[in-house]
Amino acid sequence: MKSINKRHESDLVEAMRKVLNSGWYIQGEQKRLFEKLFSDYCGTKFCIGVANGLEALFLVLKAWDIGEGDEVIVPSNTYIATWLAISHCGAKPIPVEPDINTFNINTDLIEKSITKNTKAIIPVHLYGLAADMNPIIEIAKSNKLKVLSDAAQSHGAHYFGKVVSTFGDATAYSFYPTKNLGALGDAGAITTNDELLAEKLKSISNYGSKEKYINDEIGYNSRLDEIQAAILIEKLKYLDIDNAQRSKIAERYSALLKKEKNLTLPFVPEGYKHVWHLYVIRTKYREQLKKAFEESEIGYLIHYPISPHLQKAYSGSYLSFNLKIAEKLQNEVISLPIGPSMKIEEVDYVCEVIIETLRNV
Repeated sequence: MKSINKRHESDLVEAMRKVLNSGWYIQGEQKRLFEKLFSDYCGTKFCIGVANGLEALFLVLKAWDIGEGDEVIVPSNTYIATWLAISHCGAKPIPVEPDINTFNINTDLIEKSITKNTKAIIPVHLYGLAADMNPIIEIAKSNKLKVLSDAAQSHGAHYFGKVVSTFGDATAYSFYPTKNLGALGDAGAITTNDELLAEKLKSISNYGSKEKYINDEIGYNSRLDEIQAAILIEKLKYLDIDNAQRSKIAERYSALLKKEKNLTLPFVPEGYKHVWHLYVIRTKYREQLKKAFEESEIGYLIHYPISPHLQKAYSGSYLSFNLKIAEKLQNEVISLPIGPSMKIEEVDYVCEVIIETLRNV
């Protein structure tokens, strides 16, 4: 993360200095400019900058009046923030298992989980790969459901030639520092083509106010601040370049590891543009790889070691759900180091350690 930002240090410092000298730190010109630039990038009419990715999800659900007694379909295999947004509204997350090849929600299983209480579907574009949106949109239309995409890990991802933001009713983004487009702190945004939703979000994210000191509804304080907006404006210039570099690294990993029988490599369906926020492999020998990585001083992470339904936060709430694929993934996945500042020789070294380790299991 430090090395990624170091490349643009002078531009980032100048962006922060500009905000400092302006004397305007909340709801200013930098936020408005970033919203315009990011909506253009995403191919949508509107963008609303908010405090973080979780609140981006939460605010959309609140704007749709989703609450007590309602259900929202969500992947069983995702970061818990997707579930928390639903719970914070008072609604219930209804988990649907992933396709074990793509890690994303299995569209063949969605309709079985729809009830009279279902109000929305939240597909997650996990690890940088778009969910299969066409069937999700069809299911939503036929059942009169809203679609809110979680694209926290998929800035710039495409699905059959279109940016993921162009599918569904709204899309939530996180700009947490480690994301493909990362701020220097917490930040988030919502994109949509729905003008009424956009106006509602502008209000409820700003104390329920469209005009200073006039509060039309009970709102929240969730605003993208000027410093983070200025930083994101600078870094957005390099997003496609960085995503292309991530793709080169992913291609190198796949080329060097494709013959390893004890690994399952990421699968990218035809027509999808993966942006490789993470390069996630599966193996039954994860513990051996973890040990080898630690001894070789190679960074790695597990995304995610405990599925949301097994977290203490949801203790006992999902005992009747059969979520064996999510549980299988949590025991087998491991994320290899990837990022736009990573060198190809570093990728080769990671692969050497993996191959040598698996030869000895």
